[in-house]
Amino acid sequence: MVALLSKPLLLKDSVEPDLQHVLVADGEAVLCSFRAPDKDGSNEDSAAIVPLDRHAVILAVADGVGGSRLAHTASQDTVDALAGIPADNDRGSSSRAAIVNAIEHANESVRASGNGSATTLALVEIDRHRVRPIHIGDSAVMVVGQRGRLRLQTVAHSPVGYAVEAGVMDEGEAMHHEDRHLVSNVIGARDMRIEIGQSLALARRDTVVLATDGVLDNLHPDELIEYVRVGNIEKAAERVMKAAQQRMLEPEAAAPSKPDDTTLVLYRRSC
Repeated sequence: MVALLSKPLLLKDSVEPDLQHVLVADGEAVLCSFRAPDKDGSNEDSAAIVPLDRHAVILAVADGVGGSRLAHTASQDTVDALAGIPADNDRGSSSRAAIVNAIEHANESVRASGNGSATTLALVEIDRHRVRPIHIGDSAVMVVGQRGRLRLQTVAHSPVGYAVEAGVMDEGEAMHHEDRHLVSNVIGARDMRIEIGQSLALARRDTVVLATDGVLDNLHPDELIEYVRVGNIEKAAERVMKAAQQRMLEPEAAAPSKPDDTTLVLYRRSC
């Protein structure tokens, strides 16, 4: 039976696909992560579901970068900081301010570690049927309608992401571009920039998607949308993770394939 989440749920350093399904904020959420196939080190992705009250929640994914063996610590420090945001009345009137403070605290912590690590972050605050995206780096937030309409998509903070947004490169070219791995904004940088998006009203049965590049580099956007837009949300997450893993293990000439740590969070409003 799916339970109502009353305290923060974190995923860190998952090896095999680890899927958690909970009720939260007038809907249901699924969180899943696995380590890249044939990788011996840590899963550098982390994720969090942080309930704020019966109608509000923070969902987040973070992808550690930096090329060091301690890259996973940056993503873990970041979700830990988010998990420390007070719930209920203790958080006051502005959860957005608390989120920004948590991100800035994480940035200071990662920089102070001195180990060269960094992390992306994509999160949403869902509050009374409205969603607001906040992100740093190239992990993504999407909102997908039941009929497959893409209602919201964040712009990756990367040269390729900006090129796609400007219309000088299409999604197909971007999937195979040699600079796709470059990221221009991360937690752990002195000049980190927090992008706060506009609030969007969620229609019933809209699906909110948060993903790291293990998903984004192996599935085209239209494939991801088709997997998540309808049906049981847990089965939808399983379809995405299985498809991404299959692309990594069984590359095809015409399809993207990039083995990587992979993390997905889905949320769907149910009332």
